Amino acid sequence: VYNKVDMVSIEDVDRLARLPNSIVISVSMHLNLERLLEKMWDVMGLVRVYTKRRGAPPDFAEPVVLSAHRGGITVEDATRHISRELLSVFNYALVWGTS
Repeated sequence: VYNKVDMVSIEDVDRLARLPNSIVISVSMHLNLERLLEKMWDVMGLVRVYTKRRGAPPDFAEPVVLSAHRGGITVEDATRHISRELLSVFNYALVWGTS
C-alpha cells in the first residue's frame, strides 16, 4: 500500500499502481480507499452475511462477518456465530446473492 500519492507526480503514481500486489491511496484526499478496503476483505477471506426474520426486511445495519480462516463461512457457522442455542433449534435457511 502506497499512501500520500497526492504528493508525487502522476507518472510515479502510475508506475506504483502497475506493480503487482500494490494499491496507491491518499488518506488525506480520500483517494482509492474503497479499493483498499475491498482488497483487504478479499485477502482476509471475509464474507458479510445479512440476516432477516421471516416477513421482515434484511438487517443491513449489522452484518455477521465470517472468515474461512477463523471458523468457516457456512450457514451452520453463521448460525453458531449468532447463538449456540439457535443452532440447536435451527431448521433451515434461505440463501441468496453472489457466492
